Amino acid sequence: MNLASIIIGIVCIPIMFLGFIPLLGWLNWVVLPSAVIGAIVGAFGDKKTGLIVNIIVFVVGALRLSVGGGLL
Repeated sequence: MNLASIIIGIVCIPIMFLGFIPLLGWLNWVVLPSAVIGAIVGAFGDKKTGLIVNIIVFVVGALRLSVGGGLL
């Protein structure tokens, strides 16, 4: 389960970084639900690496959305 969570987090990271480009902030709306799913999957594993990766992705994506006003 931890490996699946890490893979979800690694897939979300480049999408999140693309969301830092002006006018592409809406991509973080794709990242947030994916990171939540990855965190849920990671919570069932023995190690918490995947959970932590997805929580970091979620927090950074949410901060970017709040700075951009939820859209930009």
